[in-house]
Amino acid sequence: MALKASNQDQRRLLTLQDVDTRIVRLQAKAKALPQSKRIAELDAELSRLDHEVLERLGAHDDVAAEVARIESDVQTVEARLTRNRGRLPTITDAKVATATEHEIATLERRRDDLEDLELEAMQRQEDAEAALAAARQAAEAARAERDRLAAEREVDAAAIARELEEARVERAERAAAVPADLLALYERQRERYGIGATLLQRRTSIASGVELTASELYEIQRADEDDVLLDPNSSAILVRTEESGL
Repeated sequence: MALKASNQDQRRLLTLQDVDTRIVRLQAKAKALPQSKRIAELDAELSRLDHEVLERLGAHDDVAAEVARIESDVQTVEARLTRNRGRLPTITDAKVATATEHEIATLERRRDDLEDLELEAMQRQEDAEAALAAARQAAEAARAERDRLAAEREVDAAAIARELEEARVERAERAAAVPADLLALYERQRERYGIGATLLQRRTSIASGVELTASELYEIQRADEDDVLLDPNSSAILVRTEESGL
């Protein structure tokens, strides 16, 4: 037996469908907030930048350790030079004095070499510090942008959530005014085909955008006003009004 419902109840489905369409759009909008794409890009960039910061930090620590080692070697050489220079005037044995002078000359050359190495290492340390600072600055800038966008997204998401809540309250009110059997059919068609009810406007289904054939229109014209009909193209409940052009 075909389902029957008053035309007024069938028209209520159109307002219910409007709310459901709005809910679907709001849900899609919540999933595709404009900030999300850039935040995802920044997450990937931050992963790379944070890794770069760690690499730069490791390189900086390595060269700093090298500078410290060279400085320690210089201090050791300087201490030996100071000791030998202090001893030299007191040495009476010519061979020992010559050996000490030779050691002093060797230590001076070693000190000069170490000081050259120290200057080179200090330059590398300065370069490493600059590279580390640049990497940290880039990471901080990306993180600041991400935090800003995340805050904006949170605000937008909260606004959409409020709209969704209002729409769901409105839906509950509109659904409550629809007879149970008609609502069940509407829900079933909406779940299966994505839309539960559509207006027949100027012989065209709004849901499908397709003009009904002459034979289809003939069957609709023959139907009683309270017959519940389905759109042959979208399978949604086809609601007839004065706009239908029948």
